This record gives sequence, C-alpha cells and structure tokens, in this order.
Amino acid sequence: MRRALSLDSSPSLSAPLRFFVSAPIYVLIAGGLLLWSGPLALASRWSPFALALTHLFTLGALGNAMLGALVQILPVATGIHIYRPVVTATVVHALLTIGALSLSTAFVLSVPALYALSAVVLVGAFLWFLTAFVIGFFLTRKNRQKGSGDVLLSTRLALGSLFVTVVVGGMLAGAMSGAYTLPLQRVTHIHVLWGLSGWIGLLVAGIAYQVIPMFLVTEPYPLAFTRWFAPGVFGLVLVLSLAAGFLPDDRATFVQPLFGNALGAAFTALGGVTLYLLATRKRAQADATTLFWRLSMASLVCCWPAWFLAVNTGRPAWFVTFGVLVLVGFAWSAVNGMLYKILPFLLWYHLQASLPMPMNIVPKVKDIIEDRTGKRQFAAHLVAVLLLVAASQWPAPLARVAGLALIVSAVWLGVVIVNALKGYRRVSLLIESKFARPAADAHRPE
Repeated sequence: MRRALSLDSSPSLSAPLRFFVSAPIYVLIAGGLLLWSGPLALASRWSPFALALTHLFTLGALGNAMLGALVQILPVATGIHIYRPVVTATVVHALLTIGALSLSTAFVLSVPALYALSAVVLVGAFLWFLTAFVIGFFLTRKNRQKGSGDVLLSTRLALGSLFVTVVVGGMLAGAMSGAYTLPLQRVTHIHVLWGLSGWIGLLVAGIAYQVIPMFLVTEPYPLAFTRWFAPGVFGLVLVLSLAAGFLPDDRATFVQPLFGNALGAAFTALGGVTLYLLATRKRAQADATTLFWRLSMASLVCCWPAWFLAVNTGRPAWFVTFGVLVLVGFAWSAVNGMLYKILPFLLWYHLQASLPMPMNIVPKVKDIIEDRTGKRQFAAHLVAVLLLVAASQWPAPLARVAGLALIVSAVWLGVVIVNALKGYRRVSLLIESKFARPAADAHRPE
C-alpha cells in the first residue's frame, strides 16, 4: 500500500528551501579544499584535511539536506509537525552554517578557539531542532497518518542517534580545544558509529521508505524489512558503542567483528532490497532520480567489503575508500537524487496554492527541472564519485582531479537549483500581476 501525502500540512516554502539551497554549496567548498590540499587530504582518514572534508559533507551538505527533508517530509508523510517550523529553520540553519564552517576551519588551521565555538554552536543547533521535533511530536501525535509507522520509527531512531552523535561530537570538540582530555580514538569511534550508521543510515532508510515507492513508482518495501531494519541497526550500533567504550581490548576484539559484520550485512540488505525494487519498477526508463538512487545503493552494497578490507589489511587507503563510499557514493547520491523530485514538487505545489482560481499558468512538475538536465548532472556526479574512489587508493595522481570533478558536479547542481528558483519567481510574479490588477481596478473611483 502506497502512502498518500497530506499536502495541506506543508510548512512555508522558506523553511525547507534554505536547507536545500545550501547543501551543494558545501560540496563546492569540499571540492575546492580537495583541489587545494591535493593528496594530503586522502592520505589518511585522520589528516586535518580529511576531517575537514568529512564534516563539510556530514554537517554541511548532508546536515542541511536531511534537516530540510525532515522539515518538509515529516508533516506531509506522517502528520507530525516540527514545532514553529519557520523559526526553527531560521535559527538552526544559521547556527549550522556557523558551526560547520568554523569546525572545518578549525581542522585545517588547528585553532583551539574555533573548536570551542563550533562545539557550542553545533550542539545548540541540533538540540534546538531535536527539541522542536519532540514538542511537535507531542502536540501533533494524534494527527499521525495511518501507515506511516515505519517512516516515523526510522526517523525517531535516526534522531535519537543524532542526539548521541551531537553529544559525543561536542565532547570531542571540547577536547580538541584543550579544555580537557579524552581517549580520542575510542570516543571518535563511537561518534562515527552513531553518526554514519545511526543518524545518516537510518534517516536515508526512512526517507527511502517514502520516496522510493511514491516518486519512483516501485512496490513498497517488504513490511517485515521496514519493521525490523531500523530497530535492528539501532541495537547493533548500541552494542558496538558500548563495546568500544567500556569493554577491555581483548573482549572488544571478539564483540566488534561479530556485531560489526552484522551491521554491514544489514545495510547491504537495505541496498539489495532497494536495488531490487528499482530494477522491478513499472516504468522501464530510468529518470535522473532513479539513476542517483541506483548509484547510492550500489555504493552502499560496496561499503561492507571496503570496511572488511580496511579492518583486515590495515591499509589506511581502504578506510578512506569506505568514507568516500558512505558519504559521497551512498548518502550524497541519495540526497542529490532526492532534490530532483522534492524541489520541483515543492515549487509546483506552492505556485498552485497561490492561485485563487484554477489557471493554466503553472508549469508541470516535470517541466520545472527537465529530466535530461538531471541526467547530465548525474553524469558529472558519477565521474566525481568514481574519481574519488580511485583517488582514495591513488591520491597522488588523482586527488586534485577528483576535487575538480566534485566542483563541476556541485556547480552544475547549484545552477539547476537557481534556474528552478528563477522560474518559480517568474511565475509567482505573473500570478501576482494577474490578480493584483483587477483588485486595484475594483477600488478605483468612478
């Protein structure tokens, strides 16, 4: 059973739009940093440039896109509203911008004060958003749509994971500022585990449950899978983080491979199920979003082997490959593809809602961003992903080329978004002019 969308529950366009518009800017900055730093950025996952690139994606590109998606999708797909969405979006977006840029700069320049600033600002941003979600959930839980339980369960567990990620990340930033000391490697492992598997992984899964059947016209995800995937992943992440934090090394070396491989198998299953749904969809021709999600899920399937090779060979390059596959191949591909469905639909809906009577002046959803435009940008993105994967193994000759490819893809997406917004503005002004003139004439004296 496919879920209907409650479009009347959509927040103001400005609430999610600011997040969606910001996302490719951080990819552009990341590409510029990679172009500038070159092989140093990919030599090790612990290099300052690698950490800066990681957080430009996790906080900047993915953080913006995922928070924007929550602001928009939660009300229309589940009936649960973020409390005061415009105020929340304004404050959180501003704090997230300051925090993401200050933390990335802190990694590159090693400025303790910037670590402290980013810790305060980012913890404030995410705690504000989480508080707005909790308040909104309790105020609107009676409006929850029937059949939205799997999306809401995955979202709630993802946000719980975000809370842990933020708290542990804030502790790490405080330690980096010199305020106190921590066992950095253990705490970082916990931070990465909750951030990648819990927050990003579970939220992409929850969005996929809604977006894949609705927009890509596939069969729904199997009920047993959507019922158990999110709780299973959350439980595995919890066990692994407890093992990393509290078990002595001799016991942790037994627990971590066992549950780590189970976690890898779970996400490989998500990729496999999604690829199957996309392969058996009723529309034979793949549109741009389908191509992005195929790449996303193919990258996800490759993550477990990459992690296995990293752990068992000890080669730093495989850890970098794993990071590229998770952040750019899996998560950013899914987000990039999602924008080609959500953004045109949002612009179309708000233009239609502004019409006082039916008129044939609003373009069709598919005409706001043409599919061929999305496919061309997908080609640029695919080249960037392939070059980044190759550069993770051979950074000296390929790192800067991969950075340039990432810049091209980000600029291309940015131009697509700007052109869509220009079209929205043009039609919006046309609607205003058509209905403002009769109103003015009606008040003109005889």
